[in-house]
Amino acid sequence: GFLKKLNEDYSDKWLSVPRCENITNTCCNFSSIITPTGFYYLRVQARQGNNSCFSREIKVDPLKTNGIGPPGVRLDLSDTLLHIRISPPGGAEDEIMRDHYDLSYRILYWKNSSNKEEEVKQKEVKQTIATIPDVSPSSLYCVKVQAFSEPYNKSSAYSQQECIHTPAGSSLPLIIFGIFMGALLAVLLVGTPLVFVLYQAYNKIKYVFFPSCQPPLNIEGFGAQLFSSPYLSAAEEPVENCCVIESMVTEEGNQIDFPDYQHYKQSSRDSGNYSNDDNTSGSKGSKETLEREMV
Repeated sequence: GFLKKLNEDYSDKWLSVPRCENITNTCCNFSSIITPTGFYYLRVQARQGNNSCFSREIKVDPLKTNGIGPPGVRLDLSDTLLHIRISPPGGAEDEIMRDHYDLSYRILYWKNSSNKEEEVKQKEVKQTIATIPDVSPSSLYCVKVQAFSEPYNKSSAYSQQECIHTPAGSSLPLIIFGIFMGALLAVLLVGTPLVFVLYQAYNKIKYVFFPSCQPPLNIEGFGAQLFSSPYLSAAEEPVENCCVIESMVTEEGNQIDFPDYQHYKQSSRDSGNYSNDDNTSGSKGSKETLEREMV
């Protein structure tokens, strides 16, 4: 077709179709030389002895002329779902048919019981995988599929009928309920002690760092110093140095002064005052000693 569009002499460009030379029947398969892209011109030469003649030329557009073959079908089951897997016409690896024809698929399915055949249902899909939900247990389901192309207004024949028997009903809802209750019980058994431990830890932290009651004011200001840390050493109280000078009167009535005197040191961490009793007893003792010395 491309060579004919060049408006040149193409009489010497004709090629013979393999296995379609010198045949006596009126049919020949030339699909081996046809590709889906482009278009072709065909003609037939008839011979009888030394005489021959050519037929008129026929334009062949493969996408328009070709027919679409039936697709392949395979069925699978999972729980309550029926999965339909479709192979495009020409095989699963034939992407040319799927891409150029923009194929869609028409699925017919029905439940075939021993008593009667139920109403046939139809479903159209674009993908090569389809799902039929809510199939009944212990039932026979049958499926057949047709491929069609809306752009080229072509459709294939239906595939061979495929059937599958669904298994007997299972206790799937009970299993799901049991799993849910077991998970809930596990959460309660693990979560309750964890919540209790976290609550106790929260109370301890709050009691230590944020106490709800304060110490009395007479304890807070005791000794005019902070009561915040019992581990810090208290400041040492100042020590006062005192001295006592004693004098004595002799028998003649003269007052004798002693140049020497005795120093007394006393520290008190409580009040810092001296006891009068101690001073008096000290003075009396010193006086008696001096009297004896004088005698």
